[in-house]
Amino acid sequence: MTTDVRPSRIAIIVATVAALVAIAALITSITISRSGGSTGERGQQCAAVYVANKVMPSVVTIHVQDSSGSPAGTGSGEFLSKDGYVLTNNHVVSPGAAGGSVSIQLESGAEYQSQIVGRDPQTDIAVLKAKGSKFKPVTFAANPRVKVGAPVFAVGAPLGLSNTVTAGIVSGLNRTIRVPSDNGGTALLVAAIQTDAAINPGNSGGTLANCDGQLVGVPTAGATAPDSRGEPVAGSIGLGFAIPSDAARTVADELIKNGTVVHSYFGIAVAPIQVNSSTTGLYLVSVAPGGPAAQAQLRQGDVITRLDGTNARDADRIQAITLSKKPGDTVEVTYVRSGTKRTTTVTLAEQPATG
Repeated sequence: MTTDVRPSRIAIIVATVAALVAIAALITSITISRSGGSTGERGQQCAAVYVANKVMPSVVTIHVQDSSGSPAGTGSGEFLSKDGYVLTNNHVVSPGAAGGSVSIQLESGAEYQSQIVGRDPQTDIAVLKAKGSKFKPVTFAANPRVKVGAPVFAVGAPLGLSNTVTAGIVSGLNRTIRVPSDNGGTALLVAAIQTDAAINPGNSGGTLANCDGQLVGVPTAGATAPDSRGEPVAGSIGLGFAIPSDAARTVADELIKNGTVVHSYFGIAVAPIQVNSSTTGLYLVSVAPGGPAAQAQLRQGDVITRLDGTNARDADRIQAITLSKKPGDTVEVTYVRSGTKRTTTVTLAEQPATG
């Protein structure tokens, strides 16, 4: 006689519990994939809690007062050194530059008075020096070249809410973005990182971190959408932009060393023009006598079609080159004169002082 052996009720319960435990463990372990992140290796994990714990002690909330002592805005920054140098945006601290004051608030709530070491309105970078010591500097990514789709985290004080972390991905790279600057002018963000991590007023100057909790960008601007009356609607719409960390660090180092930044100079004024049905260019409205362009034999009326290996579509390309290259660097220029295509090499000079 054959006996039909069936699992006992206890065995079924044990198996069910084991399965639920396994599922729970799987859910708990799920975090954002780091594929394409700072290391570029698949299968590694990107834990928001880890990033927050590592980055927050290095990020500060910045409080600015104008010359009358009235509150003039709140922003974010991060320590560059143990002795209190802080990286931030120029537009965060500029209201306190003319007789105002600036203070920083740490994650712990401790506050320190700070002084403005230097500002660069053209790149929207500034450096502060806090009166204190033993601060925790942010870690810069050894390879800050992030990839589209890589997870990133914005850490700062949106709307004055200190110690806020938002998560997203790198949505795009090499964006050229104009943002308001001093005295009604604008700054140009060159090769900016686009992200859908929420960036709101107050995030400016803070940290855009990778999965290792390393600085890859400085959040600087967030796009807004208009309402039915054309007025901007408050809140992030998933279009934020950050200055790449290597570019920000280069400017910050020069500000710490010299208090100012020396940019390069082309010596031309240009206007976009349609060369033909398929080509746009930059018409040379004027060429500064004795300037770099003049020394390279460029003349008023020439039309530049390529700059430094890329098409010359708008005037921002000129400024982007002067902000990303140093005096003495060379730029290959392709241009059209009287219907003939030519090439020349411009050696950039130091930007003349203004005012």
